[in-house]
Amino acid sequence: ALLEARLLWGDGAAGTDLQERYRKEIVHGHEAAFIEAKLAERDERHQRVGDSRYLLEPNVKEGKGGLRDLHTLGWIARFVYGGTDLVKPVQSGLITRRDLSTFRRSRAFLLAVRCHLHWLTGRAEDRLTLDVQPEIAARMGFRTRTRSMGVERFMKRYYLAAREVGNLTRIVCAALEEQHRRRPKLALPRFGFARKRVDGFLIQGNRLALDDPKLFQQEPIKLLQLFHTADAHGLDIHPATLAAVGQALPRIDAQLRNDPEANRLFLEILTSRKDPAGTLTRMNEAGVLGRFVPDFGRIVGQMQHNLYHVYTTDEHTIRAIAILRQIEDGQLRADLPLATELVPKLLSRRALYVALLLHDIGKGRGGRHAEVGAVIARKLCPRFGLLPEETETVVWLVAHHLLMSDTAFRRDLEDPKTIQDFVE
Repeated sequence: ALLEARLLWGDGAAGTDLQERYRKEIVHGHEAAFIEAKLAERDERHQRVGDSRYLLEPNVKEGKGGLRDLHTLGWIARFVYGGTDLVKPVQSGLITRRDLSTFRRSRAFLLAVRCHLHWLTGRAEDRLTLDVQPEIAARMGFRTRTRSMGVERFMKRYYLAAREVGNLTRIVCAALEEQHRRRPKLALPRFGFARKRVDGFLIQGNRLALDDPKLFQQEPIKLLQLFHTADAHGLDIHPATLAAVGQALPRIDAQLRNDPEANRLFLEILTSRKDPAGTLTRMNEAGVLGRFVPDFGRIVGQMQHNLYHVYTTDEHTIRAIAILRQIEDGQLRADLPLATELVPKLLSRRALYVALLLHDIGKGRGGRHAEVGAVIARKLCPRFGLLPEETETVVWLVAHHLLMSDTAFRRDLEDPKTIQDFVE
């Protein structure tokens, strides 16, 4: 309340005195503690309402990438820099004018959605439920087109806005946290560890950082190497490095997409025995995944207006990869004993992981998405470096990935012919 206090009426001098004393006696010297508390509060809130910004029915206010994340960003910036907007952080060089534009654009969109939501429901409802999404989409001017419903286009815009908010808050909050972090109680002697390098990147703490912010502009393949190295060594990525990634996205062009070394790095990320889903999520959040595999970029933030899918298509895909990795690790042995037994006997892990990445990539293009996806798979697999027989397996898996569920849900399993047809 004191942080956002402003004079409505009365003695202006007293109001100014209050604000000056507040900054001097309350704020000064406590920036690190405030940032730490606000970020902890944010994390707890995300866990409470669902730790994903790609839920089918997102919470516009409290959810990940929602208005409260923007509020948190504003409060932290105001506590540290004063002022009422992010203008001072721009002036200090913490964020760019482009970031400020993103902040304002996202806030305007989310506020509009929330206002429509309240007017439509007649109460302080913040969950964007399935039943109100079509009406709000229509009110905000999202029309149905040949291959996509207006509500699906609206929700894609929402998810992309939430992703922008997530990127912005992560970069700004982490940069502020770094700038105002508390000194450790025991200062260890520094024997050059601060300059430790791996694959051309600096290691600062447990984060990958850059010597030269123009590295990605000069060597675009380093955009893939960054995430490959982070996965291989279990490292985080410095917020300033993520900002440089965002600025270098246009350098991911046809030449890089067809570079055998870039595709080798990508395939190793996808089939990593560590945390492929976590790394793919980072790449997706940073915009790298959709630029490197444009067909995947088309399903980012894409939802289907039904209750069958809980997440957007890209989130669903990456979570499926996380489950496959858990099966490989034996973490799901109790629930999936047969799958756990069979995984070590696979002839090609690569084929299975690529098929899982591509299984829904044909959605949103009209027609049967499995058939569309098979065509896309036949084009992408050789680019990724798969052998011809692996490509054939991936294409077959993508084309028929609905067969088992269709058989289970729509056919008579008591009929021996059903089983025989499926086996064949």
